[in-house]
Amino acid sequence: MSERSGRCLCGAVHFTLTREPLATRICWCRDCQHLAANGSVNLMVDSDALQITGEVKGYVKTADSGNQITRQFCPACGTQLFARSSARPQFAVVRAGNLDDPSSIRPTMNIWASSAPKWACLDPQLERIEQQPQPPKAPAAAT
Repeated sequence: MSERSGRCLCGAVHFTLTREPLATRICWCRDCQHLAANGSVNLMVDSDALQITGEVKGYVKTADSGNQITRQFCPACGTQLFARSSARPQFAVVRAGNLDDPSSIRPTMNIWASSAPKWACLDPQLERIEQQPQPPKAPAAAT
């Protein structure tokens, strides 16, 4: 894989992904719908594979599960960039629309499909998970 890069709308925050995403999904939870006014395409990555330059601010909300979800955004333009869960600090979520080349990834599943509005266009070729899926397994270490 070549590195993937991205930025916020104003360019004050840049990021680089140094490894392949562990999962790429369209999330239909109500929080993502509030953030994106639609489903949100997200990459789940190893936290240490995400390099960020520039200042980000965070907003913390308690999820239905009781986990603390920190959503990170650019304080200058408000672009939603990343999310992290207190239950899974080894992972970070990256909003795919902020990649320099969003076509370099392809979602493989719809998650929280039970929360999608009736008008949502869910690709029937993608795996459908009604709520939160199990976390992805980290790839085996190279030997």
